[in-house]
Amino acid sequence: MSGSDTAPFLSQADDTDDGPAPGTPGLPGSLGNSKSEDPEVPDREGLQRITGLSPGRSALIVAVLCYINLLNYMDRFTVAGVLPDIEQFFNIGDSSSGLIQTVFISSYMVLAPVFGYLGDRYNRKYLMCGGIAFWSLVTLGSSFIPRERFWLLLLTRGLVGVGEASYSTIAPTLIADLFVADQRSRMLSVFYFAIPVGSGLGYIAGSKVKDVAGDWHWALRVTPGLGVVAVLLLFLVVREPPRGAVERHSDSPPLNPTSWWADLRALARNPSFILSSLGFTAVAFVTGSLALWAPAFLLRSRVVLGETPPCLPGDSCSSSDSLIFGLITCLTGVLGVGLGVETSRRLRRSNPRADPLVCAAGLLGSAPFLFLSLACARGSIVATYIFIFIGETLLSMNWAIVADILLYVVIPTRRSTAEAFQIVLSHLLGDAGSPYLIGLISDRLRRRWPPSFLSEFRALQFSLMLCAFVGALGGAAFLGTAIFIEGDRRRAQLHVQGLLREAGPADDRIVVPQRGRSTRVPVSSVLI
Repeated sequence: MSGSDTAPFLSQADDTDDGPAPGTPGLPGSLGNSKSEDPEVPDREGLQRITGLSPGRSALIVAVLCYINLLNYMDRFTVAGVLPDIEQFFNIGDSSSGLIQTVFISSYMVLAPVFGYLGDRYNRKYLMCGGIAFWSLVTLGSSFIPRERFWLLLLTRGLVGVGEASYSTIAPTLIADLFVADQRSRMLSVFYFAIPVGSGLGYIAGSKVKDVAGDWHWALRVTPGLGVVAVLLLFLVVREPPRGAVERHSDSPPLNPTSWWADLRALARNPSFILSSLGFTAVAFVTGSLALWAPAFLLRSRVVLGETPPCLPGDSCSSSDSLIFGLITCLTGVLGVGLGVETSRRLRRSNPRADPLVCAAGLLGSAPFLFLSLACARGSIVATYIFIFIGETLLSMNWAIVADILLYVVIPTRRSTAEAFQIVLSHLLGDAGSPYLIGLISDRLRRRWPPSFLSEFRALQFSLMLCAFVGALGGAAFLGTAIFIEGDRRRAQLHVQGLLREAGPADDRIVVPQRGRSTRVPVSSVLI
């Protein structure tokens, strides 16, 4: 079977190359046909027949992918949970601390297009197995670096990006090839629950393992062992479904992969993809900044309020704020993702633009609460936590919806590439530079004031206020997405059904039967 695991390593794993794409002959049916207007959604038996996998096996595959996604984000934010100890161990400032996350995200960003290209053409299961095995080894090695080799910590954190890039660009496309319509939205919401929950567990595991072991290095030795389990589960449980088969009509020919440059041109002409990626970039900027700096900011706030002693050289830093922030991140993530998906699902019945509008509401709503959380930090730590809770809940509404938007406005043979370039864009302008930028602004502000714990707190407070402004810009990008979403979704549906072929950058036309022969007409004439 073309989608089976007997396919050689890095060989085409499904039937997308079985035959050439049709040329210009007329296709059966017409645009007025209900089948063309609203593609049939396969039932459970239909999905099993198409994918070769039972509903239970498909659900188990999603569970394995969720476990690995949770593990990825848990590892990413374990460092943030012990950041004050890392600063003290290596004797570094805020800007160097921000560089730890920036180097990792930069590596992840650069490698994502490579795995996106491979994921659209080769066996996705084996690509993920290799990447996660490499990531586990490098993460374990990073826990043995001596204090005079900070540059080596930066190098290993950069290499960790290999594993994350191999997984994050590919896993959502597997879910897209197992489910359709509302089933897909539900499974994606489960998959993206793992991001905030894993992030929160990273803070919790980092802080608690450090407390139990008495050494922050042990916090980095938890996820590599779990990574070995992840590789075994991938190898034994996951099977490769055929790309795009669940979205095609039974009489539609399989989609052929196009060249990488053709994929890029098509994505660049897809305004919904571009604008939603820009909106998600704002989400990445804000979450990247908060993920690294929120525990340190909360600790400095408590020091200024006199609720906890300062972190002095030779002492172990307080980990209570990392633990509390981790719990808040877990809870707000579950609430936010669930609230976003359910709100979008209900509004979609009456408004086809519901997805980007819900994303815009989440970002625009989170901005003032994040600003208030920073402004209140010197007066009340309780008020700060309350505003962080509300702001993070609204911010988390975007995760699953943005992924769903990408999957229905991009055709199956370009989805890994689209995932990769959304990652590049969101990290290049988002969380690749935001932790370092926040730390750099903080260091510059501190130099203007006399050295004190208050100046350290104020510098980080003012630099983090940039997040509220960026969040508002992201909301505007999602409002722009709402203008184009219907037309771009319809184009993708027609392409998958074989009714739309790409003739060139300025000549996207569809073939329709008319008076017994085929006629090519502009897409705009039928996209109403």
